Amino acid sequence: MQLIVKAAVKDALSDQNVSADFYDALDEEVADLLNDAAERAEANDRKTVQPRDL
Repeated sequence: MQLIVKAAVKDALSDQNVSADFYDALDEEVADLLNDAAERAEANDRKTVQPRDL
């Protein structure tokens, strides 16, 4: 599942060129970040992921 929106990334980096493989790498980083946050919430007996889990 794609987590990022390529158009939003392009807009955010409008002054830069973005290589095609950057999106996949960014998507993997976001997936890892989400998994880590979910694990922290579970470790604290919560089902709600909160900003502090980042």
